[in-house]
Amino acid sequence: MDAAVYSTRNDARARREAHGEDDADGADICRDRSSIEMIEMNDASSSCAASPRDARPLAMKVAVFGSGSFGTAMACVVARNGHDVVVLTRREDVARGVNERHRNPSHLSERDLPRNVRATTDPREAIEGASAIVHAIPMQSTEGFLRDVETLVKASGAIFVSTSKGLREDTLELMHDLLARVLGEKHPCAFFGGPTFAKQLVDGTPSGGVMAAKTMATAERAAALFSGPTMRVYPSTDVVGVEIGGALKNVIAILAGGLEGMGLGVNAQTLLVTRGCREITRLGVAMGAKEHTMAGLSGIGDLMLTCLGDASRNKAVGIAFGRGQKIEDILNERARSLQGVAEGVATAPAAERLAKKLGVAAPMISTCAACLRGELDAKGALRRCMTLPIKPDEPLRKSGGKRARQCLANVGCALLGALLATFAKTKRNSN
Repeated sequence: MDAAVYSTRNDARARREAHGEDDADGADICRDRSSIEMIEMNDASSSCAASPRDARPLAMKVAVFGSGSFGTAMACVVARNGHDVVVLTRREDVARGVNERHRNPSHLSERDLPRNVRATTDPREAIEGASAIVHAIPMQSTEGFLRDVETLVKASGAIFVSTSKGLREDTLELMHDLLARVLGEKHPCAFFGGPTFAKQLVDGTPSGGVMAAKTMATAERAAALFSGPTMRVYPSTDVVGVEIGGALKNVIAILAGGLEGMGLGVNAQTLLVTRGCREITRLGVAMGAKEHTMAGLSGIGDLMLTCLGDASRNKAVGIAFGRGQKIEDILNERARSLQGVAEGVATAPAAERLAKKLGVAAPMISTCAACLRGELDAKGALRRCMTLPIKPDEPLRKSGGKRARQCLANVGCALLGALLATFAKTKRNSN
């Protein structure tokens, strides 16, 4: 066995023993098996060795920012791949619960966590020595959170994997814009998206997602942290596509919940999801996303899960709204009961402004924003969407091609005019 690997495993075991954990406990068998298989794979000299895209990374320390449902789920997924995971939380009771009872007392509290997951309230303890950071803080709170730890994050050089979804309310930034501004353009970052409910990730339900980064090498490196027997993560370089799909599906999910709250069936929900996907795609392509990304796991896949599944926070907001509750009362109740942030509430008005800025028709997003402002009730929202003008559904490439050809024609005319003017001026001067 490679000495560095042996040392890494012994260091991880020593940290667990220091926290009073039994390395041979039955709950840790899955993690141990993953570690052994991973080391054997890396040590093997067989001619059928895995390709770089399929190879798993050596065991490493991974910090997880956020102890909510998704942060807890991501910690479990990474830990099952044999890594030493440290969750950074602001709550002492959560840190005690994870370290002493191997459970998060506030989120997914009925689930046992792998023994190689621990928690701390000390940023330095979580970040120093980490090779990767998994960020699971809500979008609107991200900058404030990162400002407190940015020096440590930058010094670590750890690859930063964002699982947060949404648009920044005030600046209309996506996560990659925000991270470039806070951490710097050169810090390695990747962005995860896809149809993944937290509880099912913890339970080991077969799941999949997309990991996007500027370079395929970074995307593959980040994807390998999560990929395993029950998780498939596909690398991509379409950062905008993955992010915009994850952000805007929450807006459509609020509307989908409204339909369910009104007691309407799958005909209505399917109509909404399909046309909602088209609207997301229009806006994404206008921002530079690839159309095929919207037809994948981080686009229609994530949208289907959020709109049709039964564990969506955004859909839950919509259901209550469809049943006649006021948005303000719904959000206050969710805050009191720690039900988690419904990112679509902040994203909808931001997305409406973004669509107007880009000149993209986004009537469903605007309808959701109007509901959140109290301008429409559920029935009014349905009536608005069902009375929209019906237009031919042409390929986006066609309209984009028309715009491109028109732009080229305008540039050509301008150049021709400039050349003619120059020729005329030269002729006058020669006379």
